[in-house]
Amino acid sequence: MGEPKKPLRTIDAPFVVLGPSGVSIRDRLKGLTAEDDTLLRLLAERLGSLASRDLAARCADGLEHSTDTWAARKRGLTGQSSSRWAGSITKATHDQWALARRGQAAHLNSLDAGIRTLRHRLSLPVGEKGSKHAPGGYRSKYEWFQKTRRLHVLEDRRAAVAADHEAGRVQVVRGGRKLLNTRHNLKAAQLTEAQWRERWESARWFLAADGESGKRYGNETIRVTPDGEVSIKLPAPLAEYANAKHGRYVLAAKVAFAHRGEEWADRIEGNRAVAYRIHLDVARGRWYLDASWTRPLVRTIPLEAARAKGMVGVDTNAGHFAAWHLDAHGNPTGRPRRFSYDLSGTAEHRDAQIRHAISQLLHWAKRTGVAAIAIEDLDFQTEKTREKHGRKKRFRQLISGIPTGRLKARLVSMAVETGLSIVAVDPAYTSQWGAQHWHRPMTAPRHTTTRHDAASIAIARRALGHPIRRRTAPPRAHQSDVHGHRTIQAGSGFRGREETRRPVTDRGHEPPARMRNNERTRATSAPKTVRDARSDGQWVQDSLLLTE
Repeated sequence: MGEPKKPLRTIDAPFVVLGPSGVSIRDRLKGLTAEDDTLLRLLAERLGSLASRDLAARCADGLEHSTDTWAARKRGLTGQSSSRWAGSITKATHDQWALARRGQAAHLNSLDAGIRTLRHRLSLPVGEKGSKHAPGGYRSKYEWFQKTRRLHVLEDRRAAVAADHEAGRVQVVRGGRKLLNTRHNLKAAQLTEAQWRERWESARWFLAADGESGKRYGNETIRVTPDGEVSIKLPAPLAEYANAKHGRYVLAAKVAFAHRGEEWADRIEGNRAVAYRIHLDVARGRWYLDASWTRPLVRTIPLEAARAKGMVGVDTNAGHFAAWHLDAHGNPTGRPRRFSYDLSGTAEHRDAQIRHAISQLLHWAKRTGVAAIAIEDLDFQTEKTREKHGRKKRFRQLISGIPTGRLKARLVSMAVETGLSIVAVDPAYTSQWGAQHWHRPMTAPRHTTTRHDAASIAIARRALGHPIRRRTAPPRAHQSDVHGHRTIQAGSGFRGREETRRPVTDRGHEPPARMRNNERTRATSAPKTVRDARSDGQWVQDSLLLTE
């Protein structure tokens, strides 16, 4: 006898994803004078130096950090800048330390997963085959030996990371580790040492201020008026550069936010908190101003309202989105769509590709008239380890190429702006069952349906609350008397739901209308296909249109 089938895991119910928790907009500071540029560089360099010292002090505190040490650091920074600049610097320091701490914990979990996999495979005999859900032994003694060495390396690495985690030590590079390592590969980066030095110093600058509710225009440190005037509260050591009252410096440039400008204007006129950040793009030689604020997390629409007009199912793959439009009864309409993207190249190029593909998807979904988009709640953080997949380097690259984290953030924020909601579904068995029940039926002689297209149907049907299977269970003997109705029935609002369909055999043997009226001629022949039930005026249940 074969192995018993593994029971299916519990499938979580679909849910409407909450909207974005924050907003960020940007505008260029045009028309800056030479004095403005000099002042911004001097201020950002000084505050960046203070931020570096504060981060070093915070890392030295480790787990011994408390409100008293925080207050002591802030008092020390206040004398060298101001109370508001000190508050912004210490808050940015705490956020950076917490981010490094979370990254350290994630790295520790990844090492644990790799060690468990190595120990499991090393415990099996050499050459033993694995099952569908568990890897087998290594294929040769040489590979087994090399993996024992790999296990010792991971165990030593984990011990060092665990010791740092317990002691509260983190590794943080102000300016970014990637840019730091570029210093050793200037030729590959096509940069000179002077160009790299300029980028490195600008990345370590600090010129950001948190918003304050109730204060004038939502920010006392960096203030932007409704007409676009930008003024900065200078720290005490730089008070001599002030060109306005109360130690402020007014820039010659004015900003006008084209995107979300009305929302930003409403906030500052109501004196609600708005955070600002001024930074320099060294490659272009341009200064930019970012404005950001938070808003409460709200669910855009209920799940029932999202299902009312149908759904667009999206299957996320490495290189493209496969999408299909389904009506409210779970029937695919039209043809599938594919939105491609290329994740090679720089981070800016990859981000632009994701945004372009999502924009195309949202515009098409808007034209279909749906209120929501269904997508899998994917997370491949535990699926990328080389220890789990071994030599399957191509498969690991495929999983790494699916932009799960970036896609979630981008899709949710961009969908809200177009008036669409996102429904997340459990990704269990969507590809398998979609290919089993929808791949062949949706394939036509002039149109080929891929497995990804079939998976998009399965995703949308799960979001709509329908089973992925195309047909209901066949009726049993005297079902209405003993066993009840079918597993799926039409809703109470559909006309003709209580009527019965005539058997297909009766309709197939029924003579054509011309033979019943004795109007058949030699030039014409009886139709060889059975007419559709809808053409006969019969009611057909929408969810069972596609039957074999």
